Amino acid sequence: MRDLWRLLKLFAPYRWWMLGGALLALLTMLSNFGLMTLSGWFLASAALAGLGGYATLNLYNFFLPAAGVRGFATIRVLSRWLERIVTHEATFRLLAQLRTWFYTRLEPLAPAGLRGLRSGDLLARLVADIDTLNNFYLRVFTPFLVAGLASVIMAAFFALYAWQLGLALLLFLLVSGLGLPVLSERLGARAGAEMTQIQAEMRVQIVDTLQGMGELLVANAGPRLQGELAEKNAQIIARQGHLAGVAGIGSAGMSFMGNLALWVILLLGIPLVQHGIGRAMLPMFALGTMAAFEAIVALPLAFQFLGQTRAAARRIFAVADLPAPFPDVAGPAPQPAGPDLEMRDLRLRYPDAQTDALRGLSLRVPEGSRTAILGATGAGKSSIVNLLLRFYDYQGGSARLGGVELRDFPADDLRRYFAVVSQRSYLFHSTIRDNLLLAKGDADEEELWAALAAAQLDEFVRSLPQGLDNIVGEGGVNLSGGQARRVAIARAFLKDSPILLLDEPTEGLDVITEAHFLDALKALMKGRTVIYITHRLLGLKDMDQILILDGGQVVEAGTYAELIARPDGRLRHFASFRTAAELSAT
Repeated sequence: MRDLWRLLKLFAPYRWWMLGGALLALLTMLSNFGLMTLSGWFLASAALAGLGGYATLNLYNFFLPAAGVRGFATIRVLSRWLERIVTHEATFRLLAQLRTWFYTRLEPLAPAGLRGLRSGDLLARLVADIDTLNNFYLRVFTPFLVAGLASVIMAAFFALYAWQLGLALLLFLLVSGLGLPVLSERLGARAGAEMTQIQAEMRVQIVDTLQGMGELLVANAGPRLQGELAEKNAQIIARQGHLAGVAGIGSAGMSFMGNLALWVILLLGIPLVQHGIGRAMLPMFALGTMAAFEAIVALPLAFQFLGQTRAAARRIFAVADLPAPFPDVAGPAPQPAGPDLEMRDLRLRYPDAQTDALRGLSLRVPEGSRTAILGATGAGKSSIVNLLLRFYDYQGGSARLGGVELRDFPADDLRRYFAVVSQRSYLFHSTIRDNLLLAKGDADEEELWAALAAAQLDEFVRSLPQGLDNIVGEGGVNLSGGQARRVAIARAFLKDSPILLLDEPTEGLDVITEAHFLDALKALMKGRTVIYITHRLLGLKDMDQILILDGGQVVEAGTYAELIARPDGRLRHFASFRTAAELSAT
C-alpha cells in the first residue's frame, strides 16, 4: 500500500481532474439510482391509480414524476459523457506526469547509475509499466471512491423510509463491495504480478533479439529464441486465463449477492407495506436495490488489477529510487578562465571494477590546441570522455576546465562547453531536421543548412525527396556510415561549443571514407580546443601534440614528427599494425 499511497502523491498536481472525474461518475451513478427508484414508484403508483377507476386516475399527477424520470435520464447521459471526457483527460495528464517524472529520475542516473539495467527493461518500465499504473485511477481509485460515497447516499435514502431497509442495503453493499474484491485480490494478485514480470522479461528479450538480429541469424539461434518467446507467451496466456476465472468468480458472486439483497429487501419491505408505508414503495425499493449494486459491480475487477498495479509501481519506484552515482552541484555555474584542460594525478575506477581505468593520469590541453590521445583498446581513452562529460566521477587527483575543478560545475552546465562526435553518435528515428535540432532547438532553417554545408552533407540532403524532413531511420539506417557521422558533425557545428571531443569518430569506416570524413572535420576544428581520441593514425599529422596512453597513464607525448622518429617509440608500434594504404594516407 505504501507504493500506491506514493502514487497518489505523484498524482497530486492533477487531483482536481481526478476528483472531477470521480464526482461526475458519482453523479451518473446517483442519476441512475434516482431514475430506477422513481420509475419503480411511478409505474406502481400509476398502476394502482388505474385500479382505483377513472376518478382516481384523473386525479393522479402524471406530469411531475414523468418530468423527474426525463430529468434523471438526461442528467445520466450528460454526466456519463462529461465523466468520460474528464476521466480520459485526467488519465492522459497522469500518464504524461508519470513519464515526465520517471524520465527526470532516469536522466541523472545515466549512464553510471543504470549499468545493471538493460535498455529493453528500461523501455518496458517507461512505457508498459506506466501504462499499467493508468489502471490505478480508472479501475481502482475512481470505482472505490464512487462506490463508497454512492453506497452511503443510497442507503441513507432507503433509511428515510425505513431504517431497516437502509441498514440492510448498506450491509449488503459493504459485504459485497469489500468481501468479493478482497477475495478477487487474493486469488488474482500473484497471477497479476507474475504477468507483469513475464511481460517485462518478454519485452526485454524482444528488444535484444531485434537489436542483435544479424548475429542471431548467423548463429542460427532464431528457432531457439522463437521457442523461448512462445513459452513466455504461453505463460502469459495461462495467467490471463487464471485472471479471467477470478473475474468470473467476482462477477458471479456479485450477481448472487445482488439477487440475495433484492430478496432480503423485499422480505423486509412486505411487512412495512402492510403497515402503511405505501404499496408503490415496494417496487421502488426493489429497483433501487438493483441500481445500488451497479455502484459496486466493478470493484472485484478493480481489486484484480491491484496486483498488476502494485507490481508495476514497485518496478517504477525501484529504478526511481536508485541513488545518484555521485552528487551534482546546485547553484550558479562557475565561469572558467578559458577552454583549456588540465589533469593531475587523476584516478578513476568504474563501479564493480577491480582496477582503475585511469591511474595517476596527468595531461594538459591548452586553449585552441589540437591534442590527439592514442592508445589501444582498454588504455583509458574513452574514460577521459566519460570524466569530462561527468558521466562518471573521479576518485582522486584533479581535473580542471579553465582553472575550475570539474566537480564545481553543475553537470548540465559543464556539458555546454563540449561538442562530441563519436562512433556512437546516435541518430533517432525521425527527420534530419529533428536530429539536428537536438543540438540547438531554436535553430532556423538557414543555420541548419549552414551546418550541413560545413559537414559537406548539404548537397546530399538537398537531393533527398523531402530534404530536411527525410526520415533517417532507427540509428540512421537509411544513411551510410559516413553520412551518419556527418550529421553528427553538423550537430557539433550547431552546438558551437569551445571544446570539440572526437571519440573514435572514424571507427568502422573504411580508409577512403575515413580520410574524407577527417577532411570534413577540419572546418569543425577551426577556433576550437580539440581532443581527438583514436587508436588509428589518420589525421595525427594535424595535431599539435599526441599523447599515448597505456594502462590509464600517459606513457609518451610529443608531436607526430617527434614520436614517429623514435626507433622504439610506441607510435611506430601502432604504425606496424596499420595497412599500407592507411600509412600512405597519413
